[in-house]
Amino acid sequence: MSRPERFKDHHQEGRTFRFRAVLAFLFVLLMIGVLVGRMYYLQVVEHDRYAAMSDNNRVQLKPVAPTRGLIYDRNGILLADNRPSYSVTILKEEVGKALEPTLAELRKLIPITDKEVERFRKRLKQRRRPYESVPVRFRLTEEEIARLAVNYHRLPGVQVEANLIRYYPYGESLVHALGYVGRINQRELATVDPDNYAATHYIGKLGVEKFYEPTLHGEVGWQKVETNARGRVMRVLESTDPVPGEDLQLTIDLRLQLITEKLLQGEKASIVAIEPKTGDILALVSTPGYDPNLFVTGISTKDYSRLRDSPDLPLFNRALRGGYPPGSTVKPITALAAIDSESVPETHTVRDPGWYSLRPGGRRYRDWKRGGHGNKVDLKLAMAQSCDVWFYDAGYKTGIDNMSDYLGRFGFGQVTSLDLPEALPAVLPSREWKKRTRRLPWYPGDSLNLSIGQGFLVATPLQLATASAVLANRGKWVQPKMLKGVRTQLDDGGVGLNMPVLDNPQSHPKDVELNHPEFWDLTVDYMVEVVHGERGTARKIGLDAPYTIAGKTGTAQVVGIKQDERYDADKLEKRFHDHALFIAFAPAEDPKIALAVIVENGGGGSSTAAPLARKVMDAYLLGDDLEPKPEVASE
Repeated sequence: MSRPERFKDHHQEGRTFRFRAVLAFLFVLLMIGVLVGRMYYLQVVEHDRYAAMSDNNRVQLKPVAPTRGLIYDRNGILLADNRPSYSVTILKEEVGKALEPTLAELRKLIPITDKEVERFRKRLKQRRRPYESVPVRFRLTEEEIARLAVNYHRLPGVQVEANLIRYYPYGESLVHALGYVGRINQRELATVDPDNYAATHYIGKLGVEKFYEPTLHGEVGWQKVETNARGRVMRVLESTDPVPGEDLQLTIDLRLQLITEKLLQGEKASIVAIEPKTGDILALVSTPGYDPNLFVTGISTKDYSRLRDSPDLPLFNRALRGGYPPGSTVKPITALAAIDSESVPETHTVRDPGWYSLRPGGRRYRDWKRGGHGNKVDLKLAMAQSCDVWFYDAGYKTGIDNMSDYLGRFGFGQVTSLDLPEALPAVLPSREWKKRTRRLPWYPGDSLNLSIGQGFLVATPLQLATASAVLANRGKWVQPKMLKGVRTQLDDGGVGLNMPVLDNPQSHPKDVELNHPEFWDLTVDYMVEVVHGERGTARKIGLDAPYTIAGKTGTAQVVGIKQDERYDADKLEKRFHDHALFIAFAPAEDPKIALAVIVENGGGGSSTAAPLARKVMDAYLLGDDLEPKPEVASE
C-alpha cells in the first residue's frame, strides 16, 4: 500500500513566516530610526532656524494709517476736516467661493450700484496683505448699518468698518484753491513710499492737498500681532503709534473768499487777490465750481458726467489754468517798457483819429473809441482813457524784444507761484517763440497787438494778480503762496506757525529794476488816474472810495472783427462777447491788496470787472459784508 501524499509542508511554511516577520520588524525599526533621526535633526540640529521661521509665521507687522492733517484759513477757521465714515467690506479669505452669492445678498440688503461692484472687483485684484478687507461701499447710513448688523450671521466675511475720511465743510467755494483727496491708485502708489502708505487709502489729487501731501499725510504706525495658522489676528503684542499729519494754516481769508465767490455767482469768472508785501494769496476764486466731497470716496458716473459735460466747465480751474488775452490790463507794463527803455520819452504824444496805420494807406489798427481821443494824447491821458493809438505807436517804436523782456520780468510766460501745482505758464510771445512755434518771422503788426495785450499774449488770472502785486511793490518781487505756515502747539496752549522751506523747481524771480526808478511813481500815478481821474475809464468805482485805488481796465476780444466792421454785442451770442478784465491795488500809497478780475464774455472791464474789484477791496480793507455768508455745505 502506497504512502499518502502531503499537500502542505507546515515546517517550511513556519520557517518562511518567521523570516518574513523578522524582515518586516527590521524594516519597521529602520523606518523608526529614520524618523527619530529626522526628528532629532529638526528639533536639535536645526532648532534655531525653524524656531525663527515659526515666530515669523506667527508674529506679523500690521500697518496703522496716520490721521491726515487738517487745513485752516489765515484766521484759524477749519477748511478741511476728517470725519468718521462707515463702509461695508468683504474679507476674501473668509468668504472663499461664496463671494458672488455674498455680493448678491448684500445688494438685497443695501443699495450697491454696478459701478461700485466694478470698483470692488478692481480693488480685489490689486496687491494686498493677507486678511486685509476690501471695501464695497462707503458712507453707510445708520439704517444700513443696522440692517447689516442683524444679518451678520448670514454673511460670513462681511463687516462694517469705521475710518476717517476727508470732509470739506465749504464745498465748492474753496475747491479750486484747496483741491481735494481721493482714493489712491496704482500709479500714485508707485510714486510714494509703499511702506509709509501701507494702510492709506487716500491721497491728495489737486491743489494744496496734492502739493503738501508729504506734510499732511504723516507717518504710518505698526502693530506686532500674533496670528493663527490661517493668518487671522489673535492678539496685539506691541505697537508703534502712527504720527499724525501736520496741520496747515493757509493764507486764504475765508470771509473774503466766500464774499468773492458770491459776487461771481452765475458767471464764468475768476478773481485772485494777493497781499503785495507778503505774497499771501487772500482769495483764489474760479466759478463755477463743484463739490469736492463727491470725489473723496469715488464720484458716481452720473455726477461725473454732469460735471464733465457742463458747458460752464466747473472742473476747469480758471484762476490757474485759464488762458486769456489780458487786453489793456498790461498797458502799465508796456508803457514802462517804452519809456524806461527810452524808446519814447515820457512826454511822448500822438494824434488819435480813432485808428493807427504803419504806413499811409496801410491797414488801420482801430482804437476802442471810434472817433479817437484827440490831436494830442500824452501818456497820462492814454493810460486814463486806455488810448490804443498811443500804445500802438509806443509799441511799434519799442519793439518786441523790449516788450517781451519787460513783460517777462513781471511774471508773464512763467510759473512764479510757490505752491500751486496746477498753475500754467501761459504764453509770452517773443521773436524766437514765433519762429519756433509758428515758423514765421515777427511782424511790426504783431508788436502793435502785443502793446495792447492782444495777439499772441496769453495770461492767467494768477499772473495778472501777480503783475499787479509787483506794480504795487514798485518792482519788488514776493512770490505768491498759499501756505501761511505749519501749525504747532505751544507750551502755553496757543498755536504757533512754522514756515517750511518750499521745494519749488522755479527760480525766484528777480526784482524789476528800472533804468529810471522815478517811472514807478509815474506809472502808479497814471493808474490812479484810471480810477480817480475825471476821464478815467474806471472813474465810477472811485467816486466815493475812502481810499486811493490804482487800477487798469481791460477788454479782450473773443472773435475777430473785419476792417470795416463794428463790434455789436447785441448781434452776437454771449459766448462771443468780449472778456471783461481789471487789475488794481489799494491803497495806492501803501498797498494792502492787489487783485485781478476776469469775467468771461462779461463785456467791458470798466462796467463789469471794475465794480466787482471795488466790492472785493471794500470787503477786505473796510470789512464790509457785501453778501450774506453761504451756509456750510451739508455732508
